[in-house]
Amino acid sequence: MLNKFLFTRVDNSPLVVFRVIFGLLIFLEATGAIFTGWVKKTLVDPKFTFNFIGLDFLQPLPGNGMCFYYAVMGIFGLLVMLGYKYRFSIGAYTVMWAGVYFMQKSSYNNHYYLLLLLCFIMFLLPASRYFSLDAKYNPSYKKMSMPRWCTLIVILQVWIVYTYAAVAKLYPDWLDLSVVKMLMVPREHYFLIGGLLQQKWAHIIITYSGILFDLLIVPLLLCRTTRKWAFIASIFFHLFNSFVFHIGIFPYMSMAFALFFFEAETIRSLFLKKKKLYTDHEVIIPNYKKPLLIFGSIYFMVQIALPLRHWLIKDNVLWTEEGHRLSWRMMLRGKSGMISFQVLNHTTGNRYKVNLDDYLSSKQRQRIATKPDMIWQFAQYLKKEYAKKGDSISVYVSTSKVSVNRGPWQDFVKPDIDIANKPWHYFKHEDWIYPYKQDSNKD
Repeated sequence: MLNKFLFTRVDNSPLVVFRVIFGLLIFLEATGAIFTGWVKKTLVDPKFTFNFIGLDFLQPLPGNGMCFYYAVMGIFGLLVMLGYKYRFSIGAYTVMWAGVYFMQKSSYNNHYYLLLLLCFIMFLLPASRYFSLDAKYNPSYKKMSMPRWCTLIVILQVWIVYTYAAVAKLYPDWLDLSVVKMLMVPREHYFLIGGLLQQKWAHIIITYSGILFDLLIVPLLLCRTTRKWAFIASIFFHLFNSFVFHIGIFPYMSMAFALFFFEAETIRSLFLKKKKLYTDHEVIIPNYKKPLLIFGSIYFMVQIALPLRHWLIKDNVLWTEEGHRLSWRMMLRGKSGMISFQVLNHTTGNRYKVNLDDYLSSKQRQRIATKPDMIWQFAQYLKKEYAKKGDSISVYVSTSKVSVNRGPWQDFVKPDIDIANKPWHYFKHEDWIYPYKQDSNKD
């Protein structure tokens, strides 16, 4: 039964078309980051980069090196689209994207994490067996079919993302419209819809349609009777997100996922009219069956477990950020913060305030005020910089206030703790963070 479910050969049209769209989108992601100035602002201009803790060896290339880095990524994305040296091209893009993903957190986005996972999955899939330069130059490489698991792995990954995104919204500040109202205020100037986005009825629709869409879109796409209407709803939902939130390629990537839900015959007739439709439905058990089942089981167990880890860590994840990343907690809250640091130089006996402008970009200064891991990393950075001069220091957060979802300002970091000489705990609460005081009063 399992063999038939996973290893029945099906027409590969959905995967082939998705590869073309995916390659185009990752090409646009890389080149767009250069031309919009994102690379310069995030990776070239800052003196100090907040990488994922433990990956300090990942540092931006000097000068304009990161612009060339992204240009090379763009070339690999184009080669993925064309299906040329596919496995090497998608593998190279995956490694390079992983490098920049783990290199910086100032512009962290759950969608960047999703792209990393998709690159990895696409590396595993036989996506260039048709309508590719690889198949053109090597006719024996061409195939009209693929194992069914190639479709299932994408659907399951997408289902996990949407389900956790829906569940994460089931908390008071989202359900009482506070979060959506806060998100819409900066968009009041938008042409035509800016005023509408400030209306309570719009907030109600956005709040609850967001939950329902995330929770139901995959089951509705899987059901033949609701598939067409679910796809239409998906187009509207993702185009709305693209226009209102300006989140790059990801609304279009999300619409492309629908390819895996429609019948292969439909996809072939729309996009690959010259392709022969595969209908034999052979069951071919590959030599890699056991490694595939073991690896797939471990991979998806990790994907299911990671978003749950914040429940094992003390205090509210909205406050501490501990367990927030890699958890599909998307557009759930707004945080404002203010912070100042003091250095106690044990070598000279002097104590003085740190001028953050000397070390951090404006975006980094904004982020560090509300992110404990970035606060800790900055303290470690100061410690290393002073050590180069032969000085031993302690670093204290003299002032730290944070507001969650425009709630009251609360003390965030304890001022009497030497952050520079505290260890970091990956799966444990940091005791130098003040407890969160739940307060329902909003401004």
